[in-house]
Amino acid sequence: MTAETAPVSEKTELKPVLVFDSGIGGLTVLREARVLMPERGFIYVADDAGFPYGDWEEGALETRIITLFRRLLSDYRPELCVIACNTAFTLAGSALRRAFPDMTFVGTVPAIKPAAERTRSGLVSVLATPGTVKRAYTRELIQSFASQCHVRLVGSENLAGMAEAYIRGEPVSEEAVKAEITPCFIEKDGRRTDIVVLACTHYPFMANLFRKYAPWPVDWLDPAEAIARQTRRLTPFSRDALQHPEDQDFAVFTSGNPDFATRRLMQGFGLRA
Repeated sequence: MTAETAPVSEKTELKPVLVFDSGIGGLTVLREARVLMPERGFIYVADDAGFPYGDWEEGALETRIITLFRRLLSDYRPELCVIACNTAFTLAGSALRRAFPDMTFVGTVPAIKPAAERTRSGLVSVLATPGTVKRAYTRELIQSFASQCHVRLVGSENLAGMAEAYIRGEPVSEEAVKAEITPCFIEKDGRRTDIVVLACTHYPFMANLFRKYAPWPVDWLDPAEAIARQTRRLTPFSRDALQHPEDQDFAVFTSGNPDFATRRLMQGFGLRA
């Protein structure tokens, strides 16, 4: 046991960790969490029937998320829930904690604080969905942690869908990628943007393309590892835990009908679809 992990009885049946996202972006978080939590099983929930969240009216989306979790918590009784979606958590995180006070929720928010700490030029961009960009939560993070920086918010209408297609093996054009990331790059008073916060868990899947097509090198800040560390800190741990549960590690799609490419992708992440 480390100083960062809470103890659990050696013979306790370990409950799964539930990872929730609007689509497949949360797999970037699951991948990191599994490394830190080998004793735990995972249930991955993709609200593909509601994807993309950026098209929703805020009140309707919050109601949808609360309703989904009422069923998910009843059906799967997880140890902890990771909301691996900036749009979902910045909108509904507080409402989830009010509605389900006995459940621990680990949220995903734009990594503005670490970006402000690392930047040398003082020029930071946040690449996000339109919903995350317009959220008051995001602007409060900037005011609290990056008031000395010039922060550009870039809301992409298309990148989440492009990332879903890309990770399934579909082609993505260079021109399309450049059109989405170019607004992140600014020059001011001889300085250049040096950090781009990836404020959507879908985006790290395309980080290799971002690096390839960027007009100059920047630090693409992926929050997945930090989310996984927080999940580990809040999840009970045992050195002598029972064997990794066979009946966990599966994916749930709210559409009920993931296509073949998606099923194959889930298998690559060790999940039954």
